[in-house]
Amino acid sequence: MRTETVALNPFSLMMEPEMVLNAMELSQQLRGLRRHKLHPLDKPLIPYSKAVMDARAAFDAEIDAAFEADGVDEAIEKYFRN
Repeated sequence: MRTETVALNPFSLMMEPEMVLNAMELSQQLRGLRRHKLHPLDKPLIPYSKAVMDARAAFDAEIDAAFEADGVDEAIEKYFRN
């Protein structure tokens, strides 16, 4: 049995999807890739500590208080001046 290596033209591959699939099946590099599914809605890899969550809540409360005390326009100006 004689095996021939065919130089695959990228433009002809776009027109012939069967050749693309065949080339992918024969590719050692593609077979060597590790498959790993990523799920963007999974829980974060680094869990937040209670101190970080408390600091975030304090920051949010400070911003909310500034909006309530000064009014929206003045709070926005104060925020961008700092």
